[in-house]
Amino acid sequence: MIRTCSQREKAHALLAERGILRLAELREAGVTAATVSRMTRDGDVVRLSRGLYQLPDAPLDVNHDLAEAAKRVPRGVVCLVSALAFHGLTDQLPGKVWMAIGRRDWAPASKGVPIRVVRFADNLLAESVETHAIEGVPVKVFAVAKTVADCFRHRNKIGLSVAIEGLQEALRQRKATPAEIARQAEQGGVATVSRPYLEALTANG
Repeated sequence: MIRTCSQREKAHALLAERGILRLAELREAGVTAATVSRMTRDGDVVRLSRGLYQLPDAPLDVNHDLAEAAKRVPRGVVCLVSALAFHGLTDQLPGKVWMAIGRRDWAPASKGVPIRVVRFADNLLAESVETHAIEGVPVKVFAVAKTVADCFRHRNKIGLSVAIEGLQEALRQRKATPAEIARQAEQGGVATVSRPYLEALTANG
């Protein structure tokens, strides 16, 4: 009983500090799967999806889904429409979390928060990545200029109008300069596609 209580306290402390944890992380800290199972049954923790846990009274951030997705896809980076929404560049509320992963990375199982995977080349996956803390979870998100360029690169998936909206808002809110966006578009191979819109919006002030 003493050991179980100690494990419960440790699990509670870890979840309070780090927000969302995978079962593997709890086990590495010395909390057994049986203890986690009992805590779930007793309502002391909430099972978000297979192998993913949070405290029942944890404050939920508006970007909770991004935190959960980051725990399920540790190597992933929030991208495209989800990154636009995070940066406040679109009114859209994506029904899935858009996550960029490597060409050979495993895609997450279809349980828990819905995730839309987009595969990126290694050089584009590592470029211009920011880390933001959401509910205590480090979440990787592409920076504004990179996000806008990626939206033009994947316009067939999200729609050209969404890419143009992101570009317009990034410039209007001054969250990225035309030069930064142009550089990212060049690196992503979409300079020719994005240039007319970038020039038009810049000319219009």
